Amino acid sequence: MRASRLLLVMVVGIVAAAGPGNAAAQDSFPSRPVQIVVALPPGGAADLHARPLARVMERLLKQPLVVVNKPGAGSAVGTAFVANSKPDGYMPMIAMPSFFINPQVDTLFGRPPKFTIEQFAPIARLSADPMVLVAHPARPWKSVAELIADARRRPGEITYGSSGNYTGTHLPMEMFAAVSGIRLRHVPYNGAGPAVASLLGGHLDAMFSGAGPVLAHVKSGTLRPLATSGSRRLPVLPDVPTVKEAGHDFEYVLSVGMVVRKETPPAAVRVLRNAVKQAVASPEFESAMASLGTAVAYLDADEWGPRWQQEVKLINETLKRIGKLE
Repeated sequence: MRASRLLLVMVVGIVAAAGPGNAAAQDSFPSRPVQIVVALPPGGAADLHARPLARVMERLLKQPLVVVNKPGAGSAVGTAFVANSKPDGYMPMIAMPSFFINPQVDTLFGRPPKFTIEQFAPIARLSADPMVLVAHPARPWKSVAELIADARRRPGEITYGSSGNYTGTHLPMEMFAAVSGIRLRHVPYNGAGPAVASLLGGHLDAMFSGAGPVLAHVKSGTLRPLATSGSRRLPVLPDVPTVKEAGHDFEYVLSVGMVVRKETPPAAVRVLRNAVKQAVASPEFESAMASLGTAVAYLDADEWGPRWQQEVKLINETLKRIGKLE
C-alpha cells in the first residue's frame, strides 16, 4: 500500500511539473536570441525589410534579433533550411515571391520540391509593392497602349529583362503579355540589378521592376514609366496610370512577409504576430520603407494566409503558358 501511494505521488508530481513548466516555457518566448532568416543576399528587398523590422522587434521582445542571410538557388537554399529547422519560433523567415514560385517550378520540371508552403505558417505580410513597367526613353512608346500596339505589329521582337527565369520580375511580364494578347522576348539576367543596368544601356526595350530600383532613373528621365501594376496609382508616381486604367485586367504586387515553421507552438506564433504588428506601425519601420519607395501594406496571418493558394494558382497558370525554360 505504501509503495502504491508513493508511486501515485510521483506520477502526480511529474504531471504537475510537466504541465505548468511547458506553459511557462511557451509564455516566456523568446528566452534567447531570435534569428530572422533572409534567403537572399544582403542589400536586396528582403534584407532591407528584415533589418529595420529586427531593430524594432528587438526592443519589443527584449531579446537580440539577428538577421542571417542564407542565399542560394533563388532563395531555395535558405527556405529549405528553415523548412527543416526546429519549429520553435526562433527562426522566422522573410518570404518573397520566390517562396511561392520555387516549389511550383520544381513540380513543373518533375523535381521533388526542396520545400513546400504547407511546411510554413504565416506571421504577417509587411508590404505589397506594385511594379512599374519602364521602357528605355529612346523607344517610341509613351503609354501601355502604344507598347501593346507595337508588340502586336512585331510579335516576339520587343525585349524585356528580368532577374532570371521564373522570378518575381519574369512572371508578371508574362502575365501582362497574356492579358494583353501580345508576345514579347524574354532576356533573363542574374539579378534585377544587371537587368536594370542593361535597360539603362539600351540593350533592352522594357521591363517590370519594383519601384525602388528604378525610381531615381524615372525621375531623372533615363527610364520612362508606362504603367504600374497595382489597383491604385503609386503615391511616388502619381502621374503614372495603372495597367487596369489602360483597360487591361492585370494586377500584380511583390509581397514581402514573415513566416515560420507550421508546427511552431501557438504561444510563440502569437508573440511574433503581436511584435510584427507593432513593429510595422512604428515610425522607424515606416521611414525605412519610405526610403525604398515602399509603402507598408500590413496583413495579419488571418488575412494573408488565405491568399496563399490564390497566389499559387496564378503562378501555376503562368508556368503552364511559359513551359520549361533552361
